[in-house]
Amino acid sequence: MITDISKEEFSRKIEKYRIETNSSYIDAVINTFEEYSYDLTLATKLLTQPLIEKLESEGQELNLLPKSKNKLPFS
Repeated sequence: MITDISKEEFSRKIEKYRIETNSSYIDAVINTFEEYSYDLTLATKLLTQPLIEKLESEGQELNLLPKSKNKLPFS
């Protein structure tokens, strides 16, 4: 059941998977959802704001999302 895990616990699983497999956040989220048989449409209930921001940034870098015009250039 989707409600048996907290947002924070789910985010830790995503971070752990990403580090262990050296994958992107997008891949980590999808694979973790598949591993635990969670429905991807319920992602909004499990993703924390920092994780959403990381996914958005990654999506912009991969040209999957429009780039934000408010982003400061960091070297």
